[in-house]
Amino acid sequence: MNKINLGVVFGGMSTEHDVSIVSGTSILRNLDRNKYNLFPIYISPDGTWNTYHGGDKRYEVGDKLEDVKKIDNIFEYLKNLDAIFPVLHGLYGEDGTIQGFFEILKIPYVGCKVLGSAIAMDKVYAKVVFEKAGLKQAKYEYIREHNGKYIYIAHDFTEKTYGIDEICELMSEKLKFPMFVKPSNSGSSVGVNKSKNIEGLKKHIEHATQFDKKILIEEGISGREIECSVLGNEQVEASCIGEIEPADEFYSYDAKYKNADSKLTIPANLPKEISDKVREIAIKAFKAIDGKGYARVDFFVDDVNNIVYLNEINTIPGFTEISMYPKLWESSGLKYENLLDRLIELALNGD
Repeated sequence: MNKINLGVVFGGMSTEHDVSIVSGTSILRNLDRNKYNLFPIYISPDGTWNTYHGGDKRYEVGDKLEDVKKIDNIFEYLKNLDAIFPVLHGLYGEDGTIQGFFEILKIPYVGCKVLGSAIAMDKVYAKVVFEKAGLKQAKYEYIREHNGKYIYIAHDFTEKTYGIDEICELMSEKLKFPMFVKPSNSGSSVGVNKSKNIEGLKKHIEHATQFDKKILIEEGISGREIECSVLGNEQVEASCIGEIEPADEFYSYDAKYKNADSKLTIPANLPKEISDKVREIAIKAFKAIDGKGYARVDFFVDDVNNIVYLNEINTIPGFTEISMYPKLWESSGLKYENLLDRLIELALNGD
């Protein structure tokens, strides 16, 4: 049996560059060298493509990558590959841009295609698609910053422009505090804040515009943070359910990657009917965005009456040995290295 020439692409130009290094090098350590000829590719923060020669070295979030060499001709280099495993979290990797590049080169790749990647990355438009699919979500509003003003986009997509004080007053009329302010195109909770009053809302909206001009504002839900992994192209499976107990007020970037007090419980202690409902919604949400390959789907389960709210979907979730996506499948009976094989098989076979 011939080995598969597999490119593993990590790093990238997004705010999640450091997380991608940890995910990418973790995948490289766990791929079976008897099945794959590995071509590790590191994209630096400035967009330079490099080969990586660091072997099985372990990295933590924030570590700088060593042993890289610039690729002189990217197109010629990629022609050697049978498939690519992109592990680029966030913009320019999870948003459909690099997927389009691989489509043009006609190289099979792991994960969602252009459309599914783009929808899932844009929190606002994912909300619109999920609404169409009839999936329950937190109440939300959408604004866009332009030249120091804020354009309110109503649910029928009519627009009106306001100053920062006016837009905050409008949001407080439409939604209840606390609210979550999120850049529409950002991952790992970068730029996300919880606003408890008008003053906080103003500060957090201005902060979010550092990461994206499009801002999603959601009404907070008092509930448990639940996650589910999905796997497949046409025949999609859902894993068992996991619960996050964040060390901070919510699962912020620091709570995810810098605070060891955040806890993951797998499987989550939920009634069977609630777990089954979460799994069913996870598959429906994945199919609603035209998902392929894999994703992690995030939920809230209301504290009082166990109502399930879809939060968001991540098409290139964290992929370290301790990340929720592979841990959920491991608990469901699919080991990390076998999960990698399955994902590559889905990319190559397309079914």
